[in-house]
Amino acid sequence: MIIGTQENIEAVTFQLGEGMEELALRYEEAIKRLDTSEGVLFVTDLFGGSPYNAASLISINHENMDIITGANLPMVIKAATARKTLDLKEVIRASEVSGKDGIKQFKENFSLVEEEEL
Repeated sequence: MIIGTQENIEAVTFQLGEGMEELALRYEEAIKRLDTSEGVLFVTDLFGGSPYNAASLISINHENMDIITGANLPMVIKAATARKTLDLKEVIRASEVSGKDGIKQFKENFSLVEEEEL
């Protein structure tokens, strides 16, 4: 909705009761449907969680695959838009910065706006 329809992206959802090996197989099936010539970036929620661990089983053996964790919307938007012009390492760095910058605490930021208006 924010950046429009994206091509060459697959969402693989971790299912309740699914094992890491099963998820890794579903990742591999998704990868087969994609153009991976520019690399593969797995975006997962938690470092060390099952989606991350399944992705690590695959990416550890491929130079052009990596994982970024702590997914949030600013990170995903940056990854989706930056991949058109940046290489995999640059996409990861830009996504990481965007994800961190997207974390804000309302009252802290609200008080900064009030101080600036004075």
